[in-house]
Amino acid sequence: MNEINSSPTSPPKKKYSFLLPLAFAIVMIIGVQLGILINQSSNGKLSGSLAGTKYGKLNEIINYVNQKYVDTLNDQQLEEDIINTYLSMLDPHSVYIPGREMEGVDDDMQGNFEGVGIEFRILADTILVANAITGGPSELAGLKSGDKIIKINDTIVAGKKISNDDVMHKLRGEKGTKVKVGILRQGEKKILDYIITRDKIPLISVDVAYMVDKEVGYIKVNRFSATTTDEFGKKLYELKQLGLKKLIVDLRQNPGGYLQAAVDMTDELIGGKQLVVYTKGNAFPRQDYVATKQGQFEEGELCILIDEGSASASEIISGAIQDHDRGTIIGRRSFGKGLVQEQYLLSDGSALRLTIARYYTPSGRCIQRNYGKNTEDYYNDIMERYSSGEFFNGDSIHAKDTVVYFTDAGRKVYAGGGITPDIFVSYDTTIKYNYLADFRRFIPDYVISRYGTNNGIYLNYKSSADFNRLFVLDNVILNDFLTYAYSKGVEKKESDLKNIDPLLRNTLKAYIAKQKWQNEGLYPVLNQADELFLRAIKELKKTK
Repeated sequence: MNEINSSPTSPPKKKYSFLLPLAFAIVMIIGVQLGILINQSSNGKLSGSLAGTKYGKLNEIINYVNQKYVDTLNDQQLEEDIINTYLSMLDPHSVYIPGREMEGVDDDMQGNFEGVGIEFRILADTILVANAITGGPSELAGLKSGDKIIKINDTIVAGKKISNDDVMHKLRGEKGTKVKVGILRQGEKKILDYIITRDKIPLISVDVAYMVDKEVGYIKVNRFSATTTDEFGKKLYELKQLGLKKLIVDLRQNPGGYLQAAVDMTDELIGGKQLVVYTKGNAFPRQDYVATKQGQFEEGELCILIDEGSASASEIISGAIQDHDRGTIIGRRSFGKGLVQEQYLLSDGSALRLTIARYYTPSGRCIQRNYGKNTEDYYNDIMERYSSGEFFNGDSIHAKDTVVYFTDAGRKVYAGGGITPDIFVSYDTTIKYNYLADFRRFIPDYVISRYGTNNGIYLNYKSSADFNRLFVLDNVILNDFLTYAYSKGVEKKESDLKNIDPLLRNTLKAYIAKQKWQNEGLYPVLNQADELFLRAIKELKKTK
């Protein structure tokens, strides 16, 4: 049996209506919906036949519809609709995956895909190279950040309505195959042709790891895939060589993934043969997952950052750390997903991902929140938390399960509805943050268009750390960006602009750093103005 702890994915995509202007919640829902992370497929066989007595009436009705219905039916669509309706009556995480979507699912699960190795954005119907992945096929061929892709295999793609899916379809392909792209580069008058040989491209699950100072390290994990255990272990080792004594692990907006990857990561952080998590279901007896090795960071001070977008595997780690009093959980209440799925391949290449068990933290908590019979209400729970004031006041968090559980040190904790942090940090939606969000939408496109092929701004800095320490974003850059943003429709509000000035400069600087040093440039700058990160630093500085 291949047990998985997948994020709540439900193809085909469901549509939810959010009326409040809470952009991060929408992003989180999308991330959880699209975070299709599983271990490996299982070819489980069911005993008996669906043609038996139990399903005889259903088969009779389907046969009558197929043979007698007044209109011509799309049999495949009808079949998928029936399957999805049936599964939706079980729980939000038991889902059907059509064969046409399996390739993308497998890419995320295995932590790699085959293609050309670029990050891109579509701006004004033009494909812009945001980043050529270091060591990837595009960088080796000569592509640079800021290049405009005009042609793919001699077909003009610029100036036409093209979607992200269209671009990926044209650029992805089997390892060893070739694709020709025509590039327009700043300073060049003619289109430059490049032949790119496709290769395996890793999907990195550890965004960044760096030393904040001589003792404190920071690691940001965005998902739990097949490569996460190795990635996290390697980054942890590197930080220890640099003097790591205290650690921040950032699991915000992490929708989950492999159960085993969560267990392995926790094993690096807790000592002895302690229980990490256990699972049990109607057809599956209890199975314990325990720490088995000497972890690299079993004793140093530890903070885990979570929010309403931290789900499934993220909650396994947070729950284990909290129940064993190993570290401090900081942020806001997590998503609340405590179900385990197993995937079964079907004969036509599609798959069934079925909830087979619940998982429980070491104290015995199941943090799965109630889902009843309405999947839309289940996901709209995030909006209800916002409306109730929970995002702004920790006292507004109410336990969904009144049964008391206890940590190793005797602290009270509760089940049902996610992991409640030890230290609550509110989400600030004052006017300065709402107005800042208006500008943030256009920062990546602005930075790519201005600095994609302009290396002059980086010449005086040997590293991202030098850039972060020495670079000051002046009024020339700020005003240039404001002109750009206003041209895109952002409303001019001079008084509000004064309120967001420091944060806007910080975000601009962060994305300019990202253009040169990717995430190693982005996060160290963003974190300097991040309230959860700063609170974690404060807590770690309290201890010697």
